[in-house]
Amino acid sequence: MAWQRAPFMLHWPSMSEELLIHPVTGEVMPPATPAATMVIFRNNPEGGPPLILMVERVKSMAFAGGMVVFPGGKVDDHDRAYAGILDHGLDLHEAAARLAVIRETIEEAGLALALDGVTDAADCAEARAALFDGASLKEICDDFGWTPQLHQLVPWARWRPPNLETRVFDTRFYLLDAGDAHLPAVVDNTENRMLFWDSAPGILDKIARKEVKAIFPTVRNLERLAQFESFEDAASHAAQYPVKLLLTYVEERDGVPHICIPDGHGYPVVAEAMTTATRG
Repeated sequence: MAWQRAPFMLHWPSMSEELLIHPVTGEVMPPATPAATMVIFRNNPEGGPPLILMVERVKSMAFAGGMVVFPGGKVDDHDRAYAGILDHGLDLHEAAARLAVIRETIEEAGLALALDGVTDAADCAEARAALFDGASLKEICDDFGWTPQLHQLVPWARWRPPNLETRVFDTRFYLLDAGDAHLPAVVDNTENRMLFWDSAPGILDKIARKEVKAIFPTVRNLERLAQFESFEDAASHAAQYPVKLLLTYVEERDGVPHICIPDGHGYPVVAEAMTTATRG
């Protein structure tokens, strides 16, 4: 079935322009594309820290090509329009980001999460195919009788690197607890070449052994996640650090340029030498 996207009434800026001067460096910042990513927790059947889903992007991707990342992607105009008609009690940009990450997780991993009414894996596969064919998340939810559960997504962080070297994204991170659910994730084989489940410490070990590669924000978030033995612990920690826009900057430390983030956002490591850090 060929899907035709319905026209929408709301028009919001597609670029984030709320902060144009970096508070640390004083540099003018480029506009950033709004995006969202989901950190999916699953209980480890063998015990120990929870498992987290990672996808590895194909090398040809303009941003983070060949890197492992959490599922996610850009907020589109249809996410914004859908946010404008749902009853959620959230800021519209916040709601649009949550809808975007629900949609992107279906597209990238074949998982329909934070949606009420999902009962059949076959429906998930059909919804994914429809999204690839041009359907919006609203059309998918209307067709399958699904209802977005935006409050199941726990705000975790919001990163916006100021550099002009690559595409710049204003990315909101969310945690989601899948508990003991069996999640038959399937890679999309378009933007991503593989996916896997592992604990945050296990993923960091893979990065250290150079089995996979990750960009600076992913590594910092994995280090933060590695502090916790359960989703509940991570969510409790997140509640102690209300999300504020986090801006990276470059600073010389002992004569070596480092990529840095400010203290006070819950991250155990806040700097890495540019000689070892990987950027998008």
